[in-house]
Amino acid sequence: MPNAPLMPMATAVWLVENTTLTFKQIASFCKLHEVEIQGIADGEVAKGIKAYNPIISGQLSREEIELSSKDENRPLQIKSSDIEISNSEKKIKKYVPLSKRQDKPDSALWLIKQHNLLKDSQIAKLVGITKNSVTSIRNKSYWNYNNLNPKDPVALNLFTQKDLLDAIEKAVRRVKREKKQKDKEKISNLASAR
Repeated sequence: MPNAPLMPMATAVWLVENTTLTFKQIASFCKLHEVEIQGIADGEVAKGIKAYNPIISGQLSREEIELSSKDENRPLQIKSSDIEISNSEKKIKKYVPLSKRQDKPDSALWLIKQHNLLKDSQIAKLVGITKNSVTSIRNKSYWNYNNLNPKDPVALNLFTQKDLLDAIEKAVRRVKREKKQKDKEKISNLASAR
C-alpha cells in the first residue's frame, strides 16, 4: 500500500479515539473503508487492537492533525520521508531463563570439543558467558568442570545454526591468515639466515 501508515487498523483506532477528524479523513489516511472506521467508532471492528500513536512513530504531526480537524475536506498527509524501516536485523540480547542458564557452560564445553578452531572470545559471545569462563572450561579449571555435560547450544536454542556457521567461517579465515603470516615469517627468517 503506497503511503499507508505502518499499522493502519491500530492507527485508525488511535485517530478515532484521540482526534475530531471525520471518518472519511481517517479512512483515506489509513487506506481503509469509511465503513470500517464507523465500525471502529461503534466498537464493532478492531476489538482488542491496541491503538497505535502515529505522532510517536513520526508519521503524523500534531499540526497536521489540527489542520485537518479544522477543515474536514483536507486530507491528512503522511510524513513518509521521516519513516525509516530498517531491514538489517538488530542483534537483540535474548533473555535466557534461569533454567537454561546452567546450560551455557555445557554449551561452551560442547563448542570447545566440537569446534576447537573457535577462539574463547567467539564462544563467549555466542553462548553469552564471559571469556574467562570459557578459558577456564578449556583449561579444565572451571569451578564446576566435573559436573559439565557437553550440550549442543543450537539444540538448546541459545543461538541459531547460522550464527554458529558464521563464527566457524570467521575462525577458518583467521587460521588461514595466521598460517600465511607464519609461512611469510619462515621464508623471511630463512632468507636472513643465509
